[in-house]
Amino acid sequence: MSDPDLTDDDDLSSPSAPAEVMEARIDAPGVRLDKALAEAFPTLSRARLQALLAEGAVRRDGVVLTGGSAKALAGLYAVALPPVAPATPQPQAIPLTVLHEDAYLIVIDKPAGMAAHPAPGTPDGTLVNALLAHCGDSLSGIGGVARPGIVHRLDKDTSGVMVAAKTDRAHAGLSALFATHDIERTYIALTRGAPSPATGRIHTRIGRSTGDRKKMAVLKAGGREAVTDYVVQQTFGDPAKAGGAPMAARVACTLHTGRTHQIRVHLSSKGSPILGDATYGSGSPAVPVRAAIAEAGLTRQALHAAVLGFVHPVTGQRMRFETAPPTDMMRLETLLSEL
Repeated sequence: MSDPDLTDDDDLSSPSAPAEVMEARIDAPGVRLDKALAEAFPTLSRARLQALLAEGAVRRDGVVLTGGSAKALAGLYAVALPPVAPATPQPQAIPLTVLHEDAYLIVIDKPAGMAAHPAPGTPDGTLVNALLAHCGDSLSGIGGVARPGIVHRLDKDTSGVMVAAKTDRAHAGLSALFATHDIERTYIALTRGAPSPATGRIHTRIGRSTGDRKKMAVLKAGGREAVTDYVVQQTFGDPAKAGGAPMAARVACTLHTGRTHQIRVHLSSKGSPILGDATYGSGSPAVPVRAAIAEAGLTRQALHAAVLGFVHPVTGQRMRFETAPPTDMMRLETLLSEL
């Protein structure tokens, strides 16, 4: 299943000691560094060494090295290997805002900054770690060892309502609802400018960007169908001071499909990227908007999963949960309203 908004390192100066430090002397300078290291440390692949260089885990005579393309110099090289991460996520007593919980599922209001499950760069502190501590062994295992209970994801820096399954029956039922799009999902976004017209449907195909494989993009061919309805709920800033257009807007987006980064890509394609979105926020907001972002302390994309509604996969009860955006977005909206 695709995700509505997907989904963000140890070094030698870290307080935690490395699992192992390997040393070797390189006496033949002039060779590209990563190639020289691969020859000096034959048990480590060149790609692995490049990653360790990027993490600051390689030193020459005590000096941290970061660029694998530089020429190697003669000296004693040390490579610090980080501790091996546990194969399964560990329970962590992380506070959760629980909106509903029964024997089959749990609904939470996920804070911004919390990843849904462990991944490279985010080994712990995730929703899965918190759920393992909160729910114990009752989480559904269908999601796999690393993702127990997870049916859908929100991007690490997107806040809002999420549901997780506590039994395999609930997991299968919820997954079916997401697969057929029988889920009510509305997000609140604060955008640069405002999409035009004020109400509309964005119907495109979304897939990996041909220019940057780490990003998603609207494609003319290939990809997967993506449908988002949007409504501009409020605009901010005097259009006369911003070239005839509002400086920012509050936009409600309803998902009819769940593609990776769908809302972020769709709003950007309309020329109104989400404020604070470092990946899809092409262009710069107006100076007053930038000042408001800084004053509000917003350090992420201003996107909140406000509404999640579904039919309970076991009891058949219709359920609907709605939460207000967190403090950073609320503060930003207040500041924008004063422009």
